[in-house]
Amino acid sequence: MEKYYLEEERNIEILEEADVLVVGGGSAGSAAAIAAARAGAKTVLLERYGQLGGMPTGGEVILIPSMSAGKTIMIRGIMLEIMERLTALGGVCGPDKSITGSTDSSHMEKWKKYFNMTWNNEVCYGGYVDPDLMKIVLSQMIEEAGVNLYLHSLCCRAITDAGTVRGVCFESKEGRKAVMAKTVIDCSGDGDIFASAGAEFEIDLSSMQAASRDTDILHDVSRTASLALVYRFGGADYERYADYAAANPQQLKKHEQNLQQIAGYALKIFPTSRNDVVWVDNWVLGYSSIKVKDITAVETLVRRTIVDVMDYICTNKIPGLENIWLYDTAPQLGTRGSRRILGLHHLEMEDLYGQKECDNHIAVIPSTVNPAMPQVPSKIPYGVLVPITVDGLLVAGRCFSSELTVNSMTNLVTHCFAYGQAAGVAAAVAAADDVKVRDVDIKKVQTQLKKQGVYLG
Repeated sequence: MEKYYLEEERNIEILEEADVLVVGGGSAGSAAAIAAARAGAKTVLLERYGQLGGMPTGGEVILIPSMSAGKTIMIRGIMLEIMERLTALGGVCGPDKSITGSTDSSHMEKWKKYFNMTWNNEVCYGGYVDPDLMKIVLSQMIEEAGVNLYLHSLCCRAITDAGTVRGVCFESKEGRKAVMAKTVIDCSGDGDIFASAGAEFEIDLSSMQAASRDTDILHDVSRTASLALVYRFGGADYERYADYAAANPQQLKKHEQNLQQIAGYALKIFPTSRNDVVWVDNWVLGYSSIKVKDITAVETLVRRTIVDVMDYICTNKIPGLENIWLYDTAPQLGTRGSRRILGLHHLEMEDLYGQKECDNHIAVIPSTVNPAMPQVPSKIPYGVLVPITVDGLLVAGRCFSSELTVNSMTNLVTHCFAYGQAAGVAAAVAAADDVKVRDVDIKKVQTQLKKQGVYLG
């Protein structure tokens, strides 16, 4: 029998009123807030952790992949600006912009050791970033844009009136308060705000079951249904490890199988922004990122197995990793998918890779995600960010409107920055024109996006 506590009625202080309220300061949320403020909107950003960036910072998912196709860098705007600022600080390990699309053998030989830095026998622009420097860069950009930022602020529910989102309640050390806005952008990652607002969404519970251990976890849809707690090892020599891995693929595969048996989940070792530190990414299946018992179980499981993983690597003297030690564990759980909004446009396979005409797009993304697909860029329609029924709300980040397989291919960090920037600009244009975000002039949105350096083809 369920038990309930009837909460006492009370007045909630309205802390701020804004044109645009962004919930969540991850990849999409940071971009949305910066873009909206730069477009002239009074903007508030609420973030539950003590830093910005989400997955690439707090989650330490430090790969910034697939920003280019051929010689063209397609993920530009705020994402490219971040990469340029990080590069100036020495916080990126990746190909220089000047060799994007190069087929030169010396460039290919160097960068093929780094996952996702080459594609289709060409150098692909991207990199492995320093998460702490990225936190600093994002804080600087938010401050420079004039965003009103509140950290340590957990948004708990949407404030709605007659099918329209008017604001959000959040909890902090000061108790419960509210922020009201013309448009709320849900960048919570899991759709916490649109779910509380009563918007229609989908979630594939069956995909959260454990997949076959033979599946390609990097490209299969089970990637989207997996959680992770990333950690890093110091005392490494990644270049030497990469040479060993390339020369001994069968030995490496056996080691990875043994490590998976020890840990109870799939894991792979990747580079970081420095040669003496490696990143251990992992895929823990069978858990949900919107169930508190599940996310607790994943945090506990991974921390319980880190020492065993490290001991196996050192005992077996895997070249380049013989003397590793625990550098850190991510302060934030890695999540890859859960709720997805049902939007005005539901992104499906036929939308991708030039298979369908689109003139209302707000982003162009390279097709360097799925090796089975041709190298043709994809135009992302504005409607994937707009809920079918609820007004006053946009959705950006991994929970945009999309079919599961397509979402798995188009919800990476770079994509989320692009969707967030588009949502921020659209909300600012809607505020300036005093229209609903579903009725916004898409040509004005596209013009503003181009002014902010976004590539639309």
